[in-house]
Amino acid sequence: MRRLMRPALPFLRSALLALPVAALALSAATPAGAQSASFDGNQKAAIEKIVHDYLMEHPEVILQAVDAMQERQKTAEAEQARKALTENKQELLRNPADPVIGNPQGDVTVVEFFDYQCGYCKAVQADTQSLIKGDPKLRFVLKEFPILGPASLVASKAALASRGQGKYVEFHNALMAQRGQLDEAVIMRLAKSVGLDTDRLKKDMESPDVLKVIAANQALAEKLNIRGTPAFVFGDELVPGAIKLDDMKRLTDAARAKG
Repeated sequence: MRRLMRPALPFLRSALLALPVAALALSAATPAGAQSASFDGNQKAAIEKIVHDYLMEHPEVILQAVDAMQERQKTAEAEQARKALTENKQELLRNPADPVIGNPQGDVTVVEFFDYQCGYCKAVQADTQSLIKGDPKLRFVLKEFPILGPASLVASKAALASRGQGKYVEFHNALMAQRGQLDEAVIMRLAKSVGLDTDRLKKDMESPDVLKVIAANQALAEKLNIRGTPAFVFGDELVPGAIKLDDMKRLTDAARAKG
């Protein structure tokens, strides 16, 4: 999953701590009545030198400040994600338009947002299958989220349309197993290989119901701040990016324990 790097903040803790110290020192040296609400040029230059010298002598505080800020941002984002998951729980877990594999009546639900051209999605496919097969009480919701170009959209439309012929799981697995770029010819070849009537499939792909599912998933991903694939939801925890089977099991068990 691709991730964007956040820029370092321009105002670091060390500089902020040094500025008041410098200001107090300059204020103490200024005669009463001569203090002003702002620093003059010499005072500003003196403060800048103090900050510069401190950072040069203690450069490690820059990394410490950035790490602390990123940790606070991470915590805030996690809390925001939990709130969004709660607010959109019904649409996330119980949208009747979404394909469900595993046990439809399972006691815990895992959700995956994926794209058929996403290499990371394909890489975790074997582990998600193992998770489902190894947990008879697991309900697994598949959210078609085509974000990697026109071929991804065609694949998702075809996959959702295949439900009308009762072949979604077989077709989904075939698309996930395909290596290399997809195009309409490859998608139709795979559809035919699992027994789909491709003429009917092409017609059903343009159904308003199919397009509605994809639009709803894209809107939901926006609400949840999902920016790449794969992205998983285990209970009240959003987990972006590819993860291993052991982590999937741990997160599933934690979600089940919370009820």
